[in-house]
Amino acid sequence: MAYRVCFVCTGNICRSPMAASVFRARVAEAGLDDRVEADSAGTGGWHEGDGADPRTARVLEEHGYDSEHTARRFQASWFARLDLVIALDFGHLKALRRLAPTEEDARKVRLLRSFDPAAGDDLDVPDPYYGGLDGFEECLEMVEAASTGLLTAVRAEAEGTAA
Repeated sequence: MAYRVCFVCTGNICRSPMAASVFRARVAEAGLDDRVEADSAGTGGWHEGDGADPRTARVLEEHGYDSEHTARRFQASWFARLDLVIALDFGHLKALRRLAPTEEDARKVRLLRSFDPAAGDDLDVPDPYYGGLDGFEECLEMVEAASTGLLTAVRAEAEGTAA
């Protein structure tokens, strides 16, 4: 059975699809794509059925990542099939933990940047939606930096070697 990770932001068109795309690439590079699955969702349903924001797609493609995406809203019932739910900022973390049906499910929710030792206390990935392309580039840098630590943690869990 695959280890399942879902990345969650607000509308599921900027940060979370970017994080899922980058993480899937890391998983494939590590040869774990048969054991780890990653997808994304939003805390709200405003963009359900839409593709990624064109700026997200552009930045992903320019850096060699897949930009295929269809937005959807996170459902509480998904906790049962997920091993890890990755929030892109503290607001998402709180919303997801409130949505979790059990304490065990709430413990599955983590902030993406908590996997980046260089992040310090600033664990939010800022929402680039209302800014320019540079905000999407900054978002990608943060996602890439955290993906290394996240992959290490997920590999340990998927291989059953976690402490």
